[in-house]
Amino acid sequence: MSEIRTEGLRKTYGEIVALQSLDLTVEAGTVFGFLGPNGAGKTTTLRLLAGLARPSSGHAWLAGEPVGPEGRARAHIGYLPEEPRFYNWMSPLEFLSGYVGGLFGLVREQASDRAHQLLERVGLADAARRRIGGFSRGMRQRLGLAQALMNRPRVLLLDEPVSALDPGGRRDILEWIGELKSETTVLMSTHILEDVERICDTIGILHRGRLVAVDARQTLLTRYAVPAVEVEFDAPAQRIAAWAEAVRAKPGVVGTDILGPVVTVRLQAAGAHLSVQAAALDAGLPVIAYRVARPTLEDVFLRLVEA
Repeated sequence: MSEIRTEGLRKTYGEIVALQSLDLTVEAGTVFGFLGPNGAGKTTTLRLLAGLARPSSGHAWLAGEPVGPEGRARAHIGYLPEEPRFYNWMSPLEFLSGYVGGLFGLVREQASDRAHQLLERVGLADAARRRIGGFSRGMRQRLGLAQALMNRPRVLLLDEPVSALDPGGRRDILEWIGELKSETTVLMSTHILEDVERICDTIGILHRGRLVAVDARQTLLTRYAVPAVEVEFDAPAQRIAAWAEAVRAKPGVVGTDILGPVVTVRLQAAGAHLSVQAAALDAGLPVIAYRVARPTLEDVFLRLVEA
């Protein structure tokens, strides 16, 4: 069953087209990664789904309800903007239990219990009574995630949810977001490929306001990633560069990249690696390692957005 669905969703600002005819379906109980470069239309899409902006044309539904500023879907949504804003004179506990809890009609005790639970989970329990005005950007992002979950939403919309966190914090919060799919459907927008590859079940790649690919993570890797091999030599840099230049001219080779003693050879098809293997053996250079390179989401992303 789909929890998020759009048909022909489009948004323009004057002559600028921010989003072009988006048709998208996100299944319940999944983490969907919305990937794209800055300015691709990711934030515009999330604002439309959250009911914070009206589409120029098209329609969207969340949890079976129509989306919009007056739409019933808003009761089922949790939304974290990239830079969440708060009342700086409040403490996190006051903000969540008093203000956010009140917006959702939670009774005082229920709101307080939920606030304590979420502050513990996002790592802010020790700062629960401090003024938000003294918080770092990373702490604000953690608090923003807590507020997005106060109403136990069926759909959680996250815009760059870990961009302000240090590596340890990013790992912990991403792991938690991955676990949340047992409670809610998550649509996470980001330009950090590693984050998407780590936790997302399905990935959509947005470029210049248009959805250029959408599929399961492994399917995207299989379908779009360029096959490659890595050859590691024990030889002078000049001779390695000369070998890479010669291999680049071989049939079936797309290109080569050199990083220290390792040459990555990008291929048109997996079978072309046999000619590269023969060239490595005939080069007269000591070969330390020869391995098939694992395709990455970065390979897919660059292939699609640079096409």
